[in-house]
Amino acid sequence: MSLFSKAVIAATHNPVVEKVVTGTDPGRSLAHRFVAGDTVEQAAGAASDLNAKGMQVSLDLLGEEVHDETTALSAAAGYLEAIDRIQHDGLDANISIKLTQLGLSFDPDLATESLDRLARAATAAGSTVTVDMEDSRFTGQTLDLYEDAQRTHGNLGVCVQAYLKRTPEDLERIIPLGGHIRLCKGAYVEDEAVAHTEKEAVDGAFAALLERLMQSENVKPAIATHDDRLIDRTEELATDRKAPWEFQMLYGVRPNLHEQLVGEGRSVRIYVPYGSEWYAYLTRRLAERPANTVFFLRALLGKD
Repeated sequence: MSLFSKAVIAATHNPVVEKVVTGTDPGRSLAHRFVAGDTVEQAAGAASDLNAKGMQVSLDLLGEEVHDETTALSAAAGYLEAIDRIQHDGLDANISIKLTQLGLSFDPDLATESLDRLARAATAAGSTVTVDMEDSRFTGQTLDLYEDAQRTHGNLGVCVQAYLKRTPEDLERIIPLGGHIRLCKGAYVEDEAVAHTEKEAVDGAFAALLERLMQSENVKPAIATHDDRLIDRTEELATDRKAPWEFQMLYGVRPNLHEQLVGEGRSVRIYVPYGSEWYAYLTRRLAERPANTVFFLRALLGKD
């Protein structure tokens, strides 16, 4: 992660900064570029619009690392509502979940039960569940719960983060499980003992994992990047691939690229976040691209 990204994330952890971002029109305006809305109805509407443009969707109810049962169960209920909406509206979509939002940090059994319930509901709806990867404190537990659920239900996928040094070994563990595997660079601040921290090293790790994943015919690679060089490399590796794969991209980030790839016949799934807990998600989008931060600052100063 670059010095700029670290600085942005450090700044956004300041309560004063958070109040400015969440309590001003420019802050909310920026959030609406990357978040589909506060409600599942708004998210379903965005998903329907994207489906009409030939794109698939992954719905993500924002929130992470809750510390009480009531909040964790509420999140699970919210995801069940999203699955119901996918089925009711006939959306070409699945859900992406964070296990700490379901209670992993304080009650792994509760998270396990909720994951099982969501997988069963998704099966009934003809859909799937993607288990998001969070910061490195939870990587091992996340993979343990994912492996058990995937062996039981067979309709799950999981995200792996290229910048974590453990990921090559993790990939070898999960490839035999089938399902879909989302490969992303990683967006949490991590110590250099566990993660590559320089852009060149992260890009190199991503490229190596990409090659291994695209060689694996028994899984569906979901390549999560907006990096033109990595997109081109994916296209090269896909030339001889017979099994399905897809690009995954973020709602509101380079939408013209989404449409371009669909126009070229590629399968593209858009990660569509929604809900009121959007601040942590937005800070990672600010950290990823200086242009996002500049947009916000100009709007805050009345320059746009």
